[in-house]
Amino acid sequence: MGKLSTHVLDTVHGRPAPNVAIELYSMDEATPQLLLATRTNADGRTDAPLLKDSEVKRGRYRLVFHIGEHFRNTGMKLPDPAFVDVVPIDFGIAEDGGNYHVPLLCSPWTYSTYRGS
Repeated sequence: MGKLSTHVLDTVHGRPAPNVAIELYSMDEATPQLLLATRTNADGRTDAPLLKDSEVKRGRYRLVFHIGEHFRNTGMKLPDPAFVDVVPIDFGIAEDGGNYHVPLLCSPWTYSTYRGS
């Protein structure tokens, strides 16, 4: 059974990023369609997969991570506006029912991702 999952790592503090707001959009229509809004738990993960089983469908998607809020909540002084505040990651799912893991590794100045499983 397939799933789409994510996690967020705060590379400044070397730990998971809790309570980060995340939205998942389908990008296959002319206007992005919000599929899910959630937050990370204490381990920087969501409590449930973002998509699972038959919900994992071939198409284009966008994850939006509100990471600036996390860094401000840790007491970090960020410039106004923050250099990295809201991070969109556009990605594709090429196989129905596949396993996709799209993590965010971030600081207030940089971020990266990769396809996990």
